[in-house]
Amino acid sequence: MARVLKILQTLRNHWKKSVFGVCVVSYGGHWLYGKHCDNLLRRAACQEALKFGQELIPANVQLKKATVILNPAACSRKASTLFEKNAAPILHLAGIEVTLVKTDYEGQAKKLLDLMEQTDLIIVAGGDGTLQEVITGLLRRADAATFSKIPIGFIPLGTNNTLNHTLYPDSDNKVKHITDATLSILKGDTIPLDVLQIKGETEQPVFALTCLQWGAYRDVAANISKYWYLGPLKTKAAHFFSTLKEWPQSHQVSLRYLGPTARPPDETKEPSRPQLLTRIFHRLALYWSPPKEEPPKETEPESWQEMELSAVEMSICTHNRNPDLQRTEDALTICVEPDTLSKGDFIAMGSTKLTNASICPESGVCVQASSCQLNLPKDGAGFYSIDNEEYEAMPVEVTLLPRKLNFFCDSARKHDLLN
Repeated sequence: MARVLKILQTLRNHWKKSVFGVCVVSYGGHWLYGKHCDNLLRRAACQEALKFGQELIPANVQLKKATVILNPAACSRKASTLFEKNAAPILHLAGIEVTLVKTDYEGQAKKLLDLMEQTDLIIVAGGDGTLQEVITGLLRRADAATFSKIPIGFIPLGTNNTLNHTLYPDSDNKVKHITDATLSILKGDTIPLDVLQIKGETEQPVFALTCLQWGAYRDVAANISKYWYLGPLKTKAAHFFSTLKEWPQSHQVSLRYLGPTARPPDETKEPSRPQLLTRIFHRLALYWSPPKEEPPKETEPESWQEMELSAVEMSICTHNRNPDLQRTEDALTICVEPDTLSKGDFIAMGSTKLTNASICPESGVCVQASSCQLNLPKDGAGFYSIDNEEYEAMPVEVTLLPRKLNFFCDSARKHDLLN
C-alpha cells in the first residue's frame, strides 16, 4: 500500500509530465489498435480473394489479364505503398495476371493508353487526374470503338476521388475503401457511365467523367491551398477574400445547346432462328408481294438554342455522381449562376460547390442538353477545371457520350442504383 501511495504522490508532484505521458500512451495505443484493425481488414480481404483464385479454370481458357495504371505521385506520394499493401495481394491471390505500369510525369497515361495491347480489364490506381488521363487516352485510340468496351476498375488512391460516391459505399477507413474497391473488381458487377467529349478548335478532344467548371468557384478552388495556415477555415477564408477583390465576378459567355435525346432501348438477345418451313413461306411471300419502297424522309435540321449570359459560375456536368440507370433520356446538365448572386450566398455555397460542382441553386439557370457550344471572350478567359484538372479556357464544344464506358462497382451499390 505504501508503494502505491508513493507512486501516486510522485505522479501528483510531477503532474505535467504525468499528463504528457498519459497522452503519449493513449495516442500510441490508439495508433497500434488502428494498425491491428487494418491488418484484420487486409487478412479478411485476402481470404475472400483466395476463393476466386481457387476456382477451377477450363484448360482452353487463359488467365485474365489486368493492366494497372498507377500514379505514384497520388495521395502525397503514398499511392505506391497503399497499392502494394492493400490492393496488389488481392489481385495476385485471385489468380489474375497483373501488368503494373507506373506513370512518371503528368500526361504520360494518355500516351501509355495509345500503346497498350489487348487486355481483359483496365485498373486505374490514383485520383481524378489519373482517371481523366486514362479515359482520354483510351477514347483517342484509333480502335476506341472496340477498346472502350473493356471494363474499367477504379482504386481510389488520390486526394480527389469523385467516383467513390458512385461506385462504392462511403467509408472513413482508407484501407477498407481500397480493399472493397479491389474486391468489387473481382466480383465483376459493372455499371455504364456517361462521358463528356470536350473539343476545342485545334487540339485533340479531352474526355471527362464528371464535370467542366469555369468561373469564380473554380478560381477560388485553385487558391484554397494558399490559406493552409487557417486549417479548417481555409475554404471559407478563400471565398471571403475573393469577394473583397472584385464583386460581382461576372464572366461573359455565349451558349448554344441542343436538347436531350431519347435513350435507345437496351440491346436484347438475337431471336432464335425460325424453322425451315417458316423461312421458306416467308421468302415466297416476299417474292410474290414485295414491300413498296418508301421515299426517304427529310431529316429536320437540329434546333440549337442560344443564350447570352453574364454568370458568376458555369458548370457542365454528367449525371455520373448520382446516376439513374432507368431514365429515358440522355442529357448533361448545364448550370449557370447569374451575377446577381450575393456575397453571402457565394461564401455559403463555396464548401458545397467544392465537393459537388453539379449542384445548381434555385437562383441559377439549369438546362438539360445533349450537346453545347461555349464561346468565351478572347482576353482573360482564365482556366477550366475538367475533373479537377486545370486546362486553359477557350471556345469548346461539349458533347455527351451516353453510357460510353463500363466501370466495376460494388454489387450493393449497383442494386441501389437499379432500384
